[in-house]
Amino acid sequence: MQARSALFDLYGDHLRPRGGRAPVAALVKLLAPLKIAPPAVRTAVSRMVRQGWLDPLRLVSGPGYSITPKAARRLDEAAARIYRTGRVGWDGRFDLLVLSTPTSRRERQRLAANLSFLGYGTLDEQTWVATRPAEDVDLLLDEAGVRYERFTASHAAGTRGAVEVVRRAWDLSEIGRAYEQFVAEQRPLLAKVTTRSDDEEAYAARFRLVHAWRTFLFQDPQLPPALLPERWPGIAAASFFDRHAARLRPAADRYVEQCLDATNRTPRQKGR
Repeated sequence: MQARSALFDLYGDHLRPRGGRAPVAALVKLLAPLKIAPPAVRTAVSRMVRQGWLDPLRLVSGPGYSITPKAARRLDEAAARIYRTGRVGWDGRFDLLVLSTPTSRRERQRLAANLSFLGYGTLDEQTWVATRPAEDVDLLLDEAGVRYERFTASHAAGTRGAVEVVRRAWDLSEIGRAYEQFVAEQRPLLAKVTTRSDDEEAYAARFRLVHAWRTFLFQDPQLPPALLPERWPGIAAASFFDRHAARLRPAADRYVEQCLDATNRTPRQKGR
């Protein structure tokens, strides 16, 4: 687990609902159960500041960091998709992007990852498609310095033709296998966490569960049901995730509060 990805998970799943800010000491303490060393946390924080995801601030307990408006939008969107709080509807239209692709391989990879996160799949190297428009896609492409044209498209043949477009843009068989593998890998790990487990153990298990589930934000565009195969593995996987994430939430919340309380105490309070 990379420190930067873990920090996104930490802010999104635990700190965003608590004001989106925390002292450095709390960040270090909260990532320690994930075997992430303090120097890695500090390096990742510095990188996220340079990229516009975090702002430094001074808290009573010492230096800390808060999420930027840009990060807040991304984390809120991610949370809605992780916990699937909204209904996935479809008006029968596609959002179509025709790009002038960057020449640098690294820039192309970064652009592809960001577009995939926003729910777009590739028809070819320059053409991306989504079943619903993403609010941030224009900002993303402008910031990347990519020239593009954007269209709204509907298929005259109806749903059948739309399914063919979806099959070209995404490998649903591969995504389905990834969902099945997710459940197979997580089930034995989560079975070890019972009511006799301490809060730190439950927190770490839940953190790893959410971290593994978060990877589907870059793989699965969460297509509308009409465009999915029958017996889609993502449905069973989502039910599995929801059940265990809810089961471990109370203990995880207690551990987070304990770490925040410990690092927010002033030196005088510690001596009482």
